[in-house]
Amino acid sequence: MKRDSRIEWFEHPDPESWIHAIVEDMERMLAVELAIRGRARMLLSGGTTPAPAYAQLAVAPLDWSKITVGLVDERWLSPQDSASNARLVRESLLDRAEVGHFEPLVREGLTLAESVHAANLEAEHAQEACVAVLGMGNDGHTASLFPGAVDLDRALASKLPYAALDATGCPVSGDWPLRITLTPAGLARTRHRLLLLRGEAKREVFLRALDGDDVRELPIRAAIGIGIEPMRVHWCL
Repeated sequence: MKRDSRIEWFEHPDPESWIHAIVEDMERMLAVELAIRGRARMLLSGGTTPAPAYAQLAVAPLDWSKITVGLVDERWLSPQDSASNARLVRESLLDRAEVGHFEPLVREGLTLAESVHAANLEAEHAQEACVAVLGMGNDGHTASLFPGAVDLDRALASKLPYAALDATGCPVSGDWPLRITLTPAGLARTRHRLLLLRGEAKREVFLRALDGDDVRELPIRAAIGIGIEPMRVHWCL
C-alpha cells in the first residue's frame, strides 16, 4: 500500500485483531467526543461484517445514555424485517447497551419520501456525528450509493444529508432496490470515517478507487478525501 494522505491503512492478520482494532477506534472516538461535548453521535452501517464489532463495542465502559446512534443507510422495508439495518444494529448493539437515542431511517406510517424528509430534519438539528462506520461492496458502492443506480447523480449532488435511491437493476441491491442513503454531503459532516474491509477482492477495488476520481464508477470515492481527518481503513483477509 503506497502512502496516501487521504487515508490511514491498517492491515490485520486475522478477524479477531481486525474486530479488536475497530472497537478500539470507535470507543476512543466516542470517549473523546463525550469528554469534549458531553454527548456523542455515531452513524452505523448494516451487514454481517460490522455486527461482531458492534456487539463488542456494546460492553465498552461508556456513558451510553449520552450517545445517539443513527444509520448510514437502510433498505425500504419494515424495521422488523430480518434484512433491516435497524434490526441488525438493534440486535447487535442497542439491545446490549442502553443508548440515549436511536435515529431510524424508515419511519412506520410514512412514505419513502416522508421518511427521507424526516431523516433530514433530524440530521439537520442533530449533533455532528463523531464517526460514520462504512462498508464497501465489490462493485465499489458504499452506503447505498450504487454504481449505475437510477438516482445516483441526484444523491451525489444533494446538499442534504440523506436521499432516496432506486437501485433497480443493480445486482448487489438484491430484493430491496429502494433505499435511504447518506449522501456525500452527509458524509462530509462526520468527523471520522471508518471503512471496514474484508478479503483480497475488496482490497483491490479500494486500491483502484484511490487511483481515480470518477465517483459514478466507484462511489466509495465520495468518502475519500472529504472532511478534515483522513479515512481510517481496517482490512484483513
